[in-house]
Amino acid sequence: VGTKLVTFYSKCDALEPAIRLFTRLETQTVFSWAAIIGLLSRLGSNQEALSAFCQMLNNGLFPDNFILPNALKACAALQLTGFARGVHAYALKMGFAHCVFVGSSLVDMYGKCDQLEDARKVFDDMPVRNTVSWNSMILGYVRNGLNEEAIHLFYDMRVDGVEQTQVTLSSLLSASANLGALQEGRQAHALAILHGLELDNILGSSIINFYAKLGLLEDAELVFTSMLEKDVVTWNLLISGCVQNGEFQKALNLCHLMKSENMRFDSVTLTSILSMSAATANLKLGKEGHCYCIRNKLESDVAVASSTISMYAKCKRIRSAVQVFKSTTQRDLVLWNSMLAAYADLSLSGEALKLFYEMQLDGATPNVVSYNSVISAFLRNGQVNEAKDMFSQMHSLDVLPNLITWTTLISGLTQNGFAFDAILIFLQMLETGIQPNIVSIVSALSACTALALLQYGRTIHGHLTRRDICLSVPLATSLVDMYAKCGCVYEAKNVFDLVVNKELPVYNAMISGYASHGLAVEALSLFTHMEDVGVQPDNITFTCILSACNHAGLVSEGLELFNDMVSKYGVKPCLEHYGCIISMLSKSGNLDKAYELLRTMTHKPDAHILISLLASCKENHEIELGEYLREHLLQMEPDNSGNYIALSNLYATAGMWDAVTEVRNIMKEKGLYKNPGCSWIQIGQEVTIFAAGDVSHPKTEEILATLALLGMEMQFMGDGHIIY
Repeated sequence: VGTKLVTFYSKCDALEPAIRLFTRLETQTVFSWAAIIGLLSRLGSNQEALSAFCQMLNNGLFPDNFILPNALKACAALQLTGFARGVHAYALKMGFAHCVFVGSSLVDMYGKCDQLEDARKVFDDMPVRNTVSWNSMILGYVRNGLNEEAIHLFYDMRVDGVEQTQVTLSSLLSASANLGALQEGRQAHALAILHGLELDNILGSSIINFYAKLGLLEDAELVFTSMLEKDVVTWNLLISGCVQNGEFQKALNLCHLMKSENMRFDSVTLTSILSMSAATANLKLGKEGHCYCIRNKLESDVAVASSTISMYAKCKRIRSAVQVFKSTTQRDLVLWNSMLAAYADLSLSGEALKLFYEMQLDGATPNVVSYNSVISAFLRNGQVNEAKDMFSQMHSLDVLPNLITWTTLISGLTQNGFAFDAILIFLQMLETGIQPNIVSIVSALSACTALALLQYGRTIHGHLTRRDICLSVPLATSLVDMYAKCGCVYEAKNVFDLVVNKELPVYNAMISGYASHGLAVEALSLFTHMEDVGVQPDNITFTCILSACNHAGLVSEGLELFNDMVSKYGVKPCLEHYGCIISMLSKSGNLDKAYELLRTMTHKPDAHILISLLASCKENHEIELGEYLREHLLQMEPDNSGNYIALSNLYATAGMWDAVTEVRNIMKEKGLYKNPGCSWIQIGQEVTIFAAGDVSHPKTEEILATLALLGMEMQFMGDGHIIY
């Protein structure tokens, strides 16, 4: 009777009376121990459950195949792999290895302890497998990111004729969502309908999560509305899906609807609301979410605190972010990293570095995410050497850089003008076996473009071809731009032709390439084709096509395009457009029209426009207009040596040598010097730079001798001269 009472209270999850009766039993049998260990395991008291298991063994009793699954469940919850292997050994020794309940529990335990090989070995050795065995193995694969293996095992399960449950299909949906496998996910949904499975909170939520992750929000909403009972998890999944897909208003409407259904927001709901506030820089909504957290005592939740810090950072309220961070007493690594990321977003490298050392003094060991934030902060602030030092420090402390680390460094170096370093880092990343993402490839190609390093650009293109990486719009645009700016406009055209679904950025890159090579006819032809296929041009398109007309001297075509830009396409002219037209008019000798446009345009002219007019004044001997432009130019950029050189050339053309001397004297007084012309050439892996007047190269004499021979040959072939 005592044993039956212990079992009764245990099954009712009544811990106190069950324990009291158990300790008063004269004889504690296997059944009473089984009841107590099962109760402790169900209530999450896993350490106590394992202590009871050990005590039972010490008392000379042998756990049976009903106790072992509960002990293994407790081991999995505590991640005690060593203890679990001991239980596994006991099961083998006692002959329970072929019990389907014990086998399923072993598969589940090894899966949760990230020991997939052991889990699969146990699974394969099981003479009989039930639905639970299959579910445990599939779930183990999904939990460890082996989603393709999970889907393959699901197919094997169907072939074996094993019944699928809601848990099975939920696992398949999770794997499909992680892989973006639309067909497999839809099959899981179809099987749920075919088998008549109820869309409960587990299965229904899994289907919603699948559709939301793949951006199919309408399908997710249909499933949501068809569910009879919805818990907070279900609401959170749909709200989170809307936020991740940029449907912020829809997410907000769902939050209002959730409140009207008397559902309370939990920490996950608030995280979505705060993420939405951060994405839209909506400080008002973010503060409302923060206030709700405080009123409902959720502000101590680490996930909520991290989201609040990110929200304030995105809204440029760093003091508020710091206040939230300091008010959170239980700081884990995630929270420290959130604060580091906040500083990085606002380019506050000094504060980020200080916090980086502070977290170590507080006992938090920085991980790769921490280093990424500090490196990003340095690069955003232009502190390239400090970023490199931090990257080196990672290696010395055996913190392995991940894809984000490499990408951050490559893009940051490129943006800070260290293009060659960026290319070397990219190649180093490939050597380590890390496959680049689109951002890192685009950044590396930009670096090749900046230095006109065609060889490296082709290397990256070759990598894409060998890896059979699809030419997405960003990649295709970068490749076209790289080839065009490295002088290979026809190779750029080959890449352009390979793109199946051409979008506006690819057209812009190709038109720009034609423009820079003086191929105005080809640029205009491509622009017309773009219009014919229904691609709407933007302001960048018109900058490129007007530049092509400017280079080729196609004045009437350029003016017509400028008029169409405003009247036909509704594109508001910007400074670049005006600059192209003014340069075009002034080069063709229409200085009066160019000056009239300069006076009437809506934008204040920049130095580039004034310089282009000034150059035409030199060609057309318009000294008076040149004097007028001089005043504005020197007011705008008084310390730009190029402006003084342009003025000096204007006066020299007109024979005004006193004015030339005056300009040169002003330059000397200001300490301004003409920046020497510079070019470079790549031979093998080495880039050699040549500057005007520089004779420091070890082979200068040979180079000059070769130039002299070339000059003589040019003169022999025909009239001409060479400028050294």
